[in-house]
Amino acid sequence: MAVAVLTGIVAIAAGLAPGGSVEANRETSPAPDSTEQAVERILATTAESPSPDRESSTATAVEPPPAAEPAPEMVADVVAGPEWKDETVRSGDNLSLIFKRAGFDNGDVHEVVYESPEGKGLARIYPGQTISFLEAPNGKLAGVKYVASPLETVTYLRGEDGKFSTERIVREPEVRESWTSGEITSSLYMAGQDMGLSQVKILELANIFGGVIDFVLDPRKGDTIHVVYEELYLDGEKYRDGDIIAASFTNQGETFTAYRYEDSVGDVSYYNADGVSMRKAFLMAPVDFTRISSNFNMKRLHPIYKTTRPHRGTDYAAPTGTPVYAAGDGRVIKAGYSRPNGNYVFIQHGDRYVTKYLHLHKRMAKQGQRVAQSDVIGTVGSTGAATGPHLHYEFLMDGVHRNPRTIHKQLPKAKTLPKSEMPSFLEAITPASQQLAALQSGNHLALNQASGEAPQR
Repeated sequence: MAVAVLTGIVAIAAGLAPGGSVEANRETSPAPDSTEQAVERILATTAESPSPDRESSTATAVEPPPAAEPAPEMVADVVAGPEWKDETVRSGDNLSLIFKRAGFDNGDVHEVVYESPEGKGLARIYPGQTISFLEAPNGKLAGVKYVASPLETVTYLRGEDGKFSTERIVREPEVRESWTSGEITSSLYMAGQDMGLSQVKILELANIFGGVIDFVLDPRKGDTIHVVYEELYLDGEKYRDGDIIAASFTNQGETFTAYRYEDSVGDVSYYNADGVSMRKAFLMAPVDFTRISSNFNMKRLHPIYKTTRPHRGTDYAAPTGTPVYAAGDGRVIKAGYSRPNGNYVFIQHGDRYVTKYLHLHKRMAKQGQRVAQSDVIGTVGSTGAATGPHLHYEFLMDGVHRNPRTIHKQLPKAKTLPKSEMPSFLEAITPASQQLAALQSGNHLALNQASGEAPQR
């Protein structure tokens, strides 16, 4: 019976506990209690002086003996217990449906979303997220808890004035440094998987080196990769990957190195050891991890028309639907369909350069649209005069077709950090540079000692 009394008291506490946004109340009132603090405070008060209303309304609501005072762990169990009713956001759900499943109506939705601080954030929900509801003893909605992500929880609590306040809790993950090395046997993708890198990290690695390496043609068996990166942990378990701190790729005997650096104005990018940006004016290839079916050849025999026609570009064979990227920043000057080209997109880059993308399955850019490097402008297909799914890619400089594989040597130089920035840059990358050197030499012991961490891979 004491447990029943305690549960009722806690329900009242949770329903009446004042809460609010720390930011909103900073000037007018002290910081409000958290949900758990409010429950603990009211529980302690009730244990000394039980509510007269509770005594008069039920014969069993008597003052509990001192030994019945709840332990802290009991309070925590009650707060996280059955009072909060969890609802998982389903595909096609809206707030009205979710509130209805929990036993509440559109009036409650309006109160929380439009009358509470930051309430409109609750409208941005996605399948798989959790929304929890707290019901007061009188059946009214006392609180809503929205788990936006493992790192962020927002709680809306009804106060004594009947209005909802907001409490936002943002957790900071633990950052751990990790590193790995690998060797190309067939492709960057397979090597990355063997190294334990996620697909996202493999694609990020390709983006970093995309201005100096064509990952379709350039990699060779025996090429080596070294990566120093962050991993984020929550409660001792890996939550997700963090940033790549530094990486090196040795391709056919030539080593390319990249370091992550935030400059004095807050811009983050990757640079080589000399402070030259890894981001070039154009990508070496507008698709990733595919194979070339036909190289640049001015006397190529056309596979359909069986005549010798100039092949003023490079064909990247890939499955239908493979994303096609804008090779550089620019404006779409043409996007349409023709019988020989199929679906196509032409992009103007400044005054001198044009890139063309033919035989697309889908166009995802419109004429006049501005695009940035690596934006998806379409997908690989076999429209027009094509024998199979592939991207035909052309590069024109001053109106003349150039070999996309070699033109990069004639393109403008990449951005370089100013001399005033170099001392800070060199100081910032020194630890990562030492780690890469240890990885490249195979001296993992030195790497572990330098970082003060246990061996990784």
